[in-house]
Amino acid sequence: MDNAFVSLRDLKILIVMTGIFASSIVVANVAAAIKLLALPIGPLLFVVPAGTIAYAVTFPITDIADEVCGKKIALYIVWAGFAAEIAMLALGYADYWLPPLEPYMQESYQQVFGIQWRIVLGSIIAYLISQHHDVWAFWEWRRITKGKWLWLRNNASTLVSQLIDSTTFTIIAFGGLYPIEVIFDMILWMWIFKVMIALCDTPFVYLGVWLYKRPQQAAQRTSKEELYIEEREFEEEIEG
Repeated sequence: MDNAFVSLRDLKILIVMTGIFASSIVVANVAAAIKLLALPIGPLLFVVPAGTIAYAVTFPITDIADEVCGKKIALYIVWAGFAAEIAMLALGYADYWLPPLEPYMQESYQQVFGIQWRIVLGSIIAYLISQHHDVWAFWEWRRITKGKWLWLRNNASTLVSQLIDSTTFTIIAFGGLYPIEVIFDMILWMWIFKVMIALCDTPFVYLGVWLYKRPQQAAQRTSKEELYIEEREFEEEIEG
């Protein structure tokens, strides 16, 4: 669809997808700054930043966009998410300097929107690298598989992208603050948790692609049926 006409229906879907993508990025950044999650899964205890689930939602969205709209549209969505992240930081920082009605309000605001520069920097850099890799890797796997095996393309691109994201963010945000073995554990457990989420999103990628392509497929079937009817009518005229 990169160079094709975009219908009103396609535009509506892209707007909704971009809105979900951008809101997920904003929620992930705000949540990660104020809360850590302790998630017991079997014998394991995953300690990951809040917002990890919200951030994991972004990868299937770009995979769906990559599959049905092309790499360029998927990259537009990535940059829309980046713009939302920068806007959130700028607006949050602007309100920080305005006087509160009560002192405790400023403390609460600081807890939610206080700028922790290493975490913000790590989040932005990890976001740009991992999301661009995900779009590129999905497209490369699409070329290698000749458009087949959507489940493979979805997971192969996402799992590596999640590892890049977890590694980049953790090193920038916490490197030097904790021993190297602690940093390694944080990267490993964060990535494993994201992998578990990514493996669960494959059916939703299939569903999203199917819903997006369904009217196009119906239109193609209608065109084929009309062509068949026209051919039959033409044959009947000749026989008559």
